[in-house]
Amino acid sequence: MSDQVNIYKPLRAKVEKVIAESPSIKSFVLLPETEFSFRTGEFIELTINGYGEAPFTPSSSPLEKKKIEVTVMKAGYVTERIHELQKGDVVGIRGPFGRGYPLDRFYGKEIVILGGGCGFAPIRSLLYNLIAEKDKFEKVTLCYGAKTPEDCIYKPFVDELRKVEKFEVLRSVDKADEGWDEKEGVVTVLLDDIQVNIANSVAVVCGPPVMMKFGTFKLLEMGYPEHDIFLSMEKNMSCGLGKCGHCMMGKYYVCKDGPVFTYEEIKDQPDIWK
Repeated sequence: MSDQVNIYKPLRAKVEKVIAESPSIKSFVLLPETEFSFRTGEFIELTINGYGEAPFTPSSSPLEKKKIEVTVMKAGYVTERIHELQKGDVVGIRGPFGRGYPLDRFYGKEIVILGGGCGFAPIRSLLYNLIAEKDKFEKVTLCYGAKTPEDCIYKPFVDELRKVEKFEVLRSVDKADEGWDEKEGVVTVLLDDIQVNIANSVAVVCGPPVMMKFGTFKLLEMGYPEHDIFLSMEKNMSCGLGKCGHCMMGKYYVCKDGPVFTYEEIKDQPDIWK
């Protein structure tokens, strides 16, 4: 958790732009009243006055301090209200909270990133960081999956990422249409197509729990050590402070001890995939 004058008091931020990513997902570009910084993988609490708040990992670059972007899937009471936000509306930001990606452990290595659905949000923040420091890494391979081509988010970003040296993008959808010319199938099928030196590689996984479960098992089958698989376990977080207990995962509070863990750290905790 980064230093903050008052972690309970939201910082006012104005909605600068709303981007429709898919039928159920929108991104919101926010302008905080004062500069706001976070480390990639950390999360914030987005506050809607009179409705409540919810935790989100920023999808923007951690190097950008004047703007912050969050990507939200409509899934409940607060997220439905967030989806109603328009340019000029005012929200609150608390944080940042938690433990992000340990980039120093990635230096000099190949990085394989496995993402699904709205799990692309924290991954995009990580990718921005990796692009800025691409000379410190051997190669970055992104494997991303969605239900349909319409559900694939960040399409302009993906197009730009494919032009960046050292970066490779593979995508799959569960159900293709006539216009889809990439892979069809669950996202783990993409791991069969990659060339990677596992002895000098780390893997990052973020997405729905079932996808993370089978993605992790696939990476273990490929030979990845448990300590080199990094999981963003964002499920069930609420208060962000380790007080409400919603995100307890065995001996861990996801919001304080994570949300980024290695598989080695959490493999023996109960119900990690629920």
